[in-house]
Amino acid sequence: MGSTRRSFTPEYKANAVSLVLNDGRAIAEVARSIGVHEMTLGKWVKKARDEGKEPERPLNEDERAELERLREENKRLRMEAEFAKKVATWFAKDQR
Repeated sequence: MGSTRRSFTPEYKANAVSLVLNDGRAIAEVARSIGVHEMTLGKWVKKARDEGKEPERPLNEDERAELERLREENKRLRMEAEFAKKVATWFAKDQR
């Protein structure tokens, strides 16, 4: 018996992956529209990402500002958590 497995050209795969990565469409949506199983397309997309074919785009001003704000907030929250640990330790020792 012959194989029922379909094969796809590299160009076909690249175009499908491009719809997900470049156009921002969902894997499920693209898979339905081209008649491929979601898991198959997901593997193609993962392989493309792992190979570094995903285009890197630089951060715009808003994203950069948010990144800086989040870094500062993260720094502050880490300090607060560390302080809370020290206070809890101090209270625990004081209770004995």
